[in-house]
Amino acid sequence: MKNIVLTTIDSAPKKHHDEHKDYKYIKSEIVTEEMAKQFTVMAYKIPPGKSAYPYHYHTMKEEVFYILSGQGMLKTHSGDREVKAGDFIFFPVGEGGAHKLTNSSETDTLEYLDFGTKNELEAAFYPDSGKAGIFSNDFEQLYMMSDAVEYYDGE
Repeated sequence: MKNIVLTTIDSAPKKHHDEHKDYKYIKSEIVTEEMAKQFTVMAYKIPPGKSAYPYHYHTMKEEVFYILSGQGMLKTHSGDREVKAGDFIFFPVGEGGAHKLTNSSETDTLEYLDFGTKNELEAAFYPDSGKAGIFSNDFEQLYMMSDAVEYYDGE
């Protein structure tokens, strides 16, 4: 039996990502996939002018962002829109839920909570770069869509 978890954003385990010039974040892992059966909760801090992830959409995972502080530019399937502290944003599965959140401030950090459904197997698509990704607890691979093969190739 699992126990109740009481934590704070500041005390939750952190992951730093700063390997790419356009993508940088600090992620606090509040409710992880190891803890929960149905959803995860992460807190993100995005520096000025940066994004956490490229423009993408999921085939199984639904997400809700709650903007805690700062401002951002949200790229969506239907165009760009500004977001600010207090905004909730729901991303459904499929192309209609495609998104990329960029900190649009020159000085302030963008902070938000990411509530996401948990799926044993997930695929994500990256329209701007032509990639597809397959993700599970034990597996993470990304491929170029241009490398697609016919169903029986190699059989």
